[in-house]
Amino acid sequence: MVDDIMAQAEERMMKAIESLGTNFAAVRTGRANAMVLDRIKVDYYGVPTPINQMAAVKTPDAHMLVIEPWDKSTLSTIEQAIQQSDLGVQPSNDGSVIRLPFPALTEERRRELVKQCKNYTEEARVAVRNARRDANTAIEKLKKDSEISEDDAKRAETESQKLTDSYVAQIEDAFKKKEAEVMEI
Repeated sequence: MVDDIMAQAEERMMKAIESLGTNFAAVRTGRANAMVLDRIKVDYYGVPTPINQMAAVKTPDAHMLVIEPWDKSTLSTIEQAIQQSDLGVQPSNDGSVIRLPFPALTEERRRELVKQCKNYTEEARVAVRNARRDANTAIEKLKKDSEISEDDAKRAETESQKLTDSYVAQIEDAFKKKEAEVMEI
């Protein structure tokens, strides 16, 4: 029973780390990265569709993304979706492809992006702590129902804390790497 609780808690903590990685990947760092387009959905025949499912996204150099739709009639809708997003990049449409030039980031913009990363980091920490809290609550319930001894409950809570500490450390490492990447000129 305690093993199941710990496995569930660890699974939730892993999902928090995965979610953090996804959020970090979408943060623009001055280099062109196709993952910044993952959150932008385009209305394709009434269905919100990710750009990478409608077009080939290429990176010809470090500061440019080229979006080549498979259906050329979607060029203008893709362009509009990018303009309406919070990407902060002005697309240029030449009739067959959309070019997204990524200008070098200003110091102020870098600081904003680091702040955004801090928010993602805090969300991940909270998710990990919530998983620990839920695990500890389940352990307490088992102890209260006399299904496990008090010593086993203490051991399980200690294990839960160690698990939490290791995941919070992973989150901190990921944040430090991303912060260095964003602040790098």
